Amino acid sequence: MSEQNLTFRLPGSTDAADIMRIHKMGLDTGHASFRDTPIGWTEFERAYLDERSAALVVTDGDNVLGWATVVPSSQRAVYAGVGEISIYLDSGAQGQGVGSALMQAIIDAAEQKGFWTLFAHIFPQNQASIALHSKFGFDTIGRRKAIGKMTYGPMAGKWRDVMLMERRSRTVGLD
Repeated sequence: MSEQNLTFRLPGSTDAADIMRIHKMGLDTGHASFRDTPIGWTEFERAYLDERSAALVVTDGDNVLGWATVVPSSQRAVYAGVGEISIYLDSGAQGQGVGSALMQAIIDAAEQKGFWTLFAHIFPQNQASIALHSKFGFDTIGRRKAIGKMTYGPMAGKWRDVMLMERRSRTVGLD
């Protein structure tokens, strides 16, 4: 696949199976989320497809290669520009520049929605995600120790740390 063939668009219901499939790939690693089952379309739509959020799928022709979202971190007005980012890639698309292209596209979409700070919670074992976020200006703010207990996979029953990474926009929220 070539980066020039990538298309970014708002997810639709016809993407539901691909979103679930890609989410499951991430969950199967044991280092993508505390969730134990992939997100369904109804939940995805309710959580990520409103006027306050940003969401994209990346495609190469008819193939959905990944998805990313940014959701507000709080309903409080003072935090209106702070959002939590998530990004998931098909395992076959990893290492080919798709993640970088999707990250730039979701950052741009989030900034167009007025987000001035993005943050991510990433398992320390997920070095590829940490590297991707770092490449796009996310700083490691700290480590949240034993913040949640895994319910599935090889880490089931174990408390997990997550790295808190944050990025401040260079164009939004500077005044």
